[in-house]
Amino acid sequence: QVQLVESGGGLVQSGGSLRLSCVPSESMLSINVMGWYRQAPGKERELVADIDNDGSANIADSVKGRFTISRDYAKNTITLQMNSLKPEDTAVYYCNARRRRGPLWYNSWGQGTQVTVSS
Repeated sequence: QVQLVESGGGLVQSGGSLRLSCVPSESMLSINVMGWYRQAPGKERELVADIDNDGSANIADSVKGRFTISRDYAKNTITLQMNSLKPEDTAVYYCNARRRRGPLWYNSWGQGTQVTVSS
């Protein structure tokens, strides 16, 4: 199980920016896909963005053009840059790591960081 430490959440006004960071306990080279999910009150957890070791990123339509995901191997950190934030972006954001071992995938989750966007 990979341990994930998140940072960077907080309160911001609509139109503002925040940057979330996640540091895994193991080298990102051993993790096939890393990403961010979010869960708003009363809603299911949803994918925000993820990125694989080839650098291919998958971005949710709701945040496309506003959020950017990146991996920094030197710092062993994954970052979610969130710009033009909207109140509907308010949620707990979770870092996720997925590793593939043969036919099986293994998931790890961070503890979550709150992002609140005020109107």
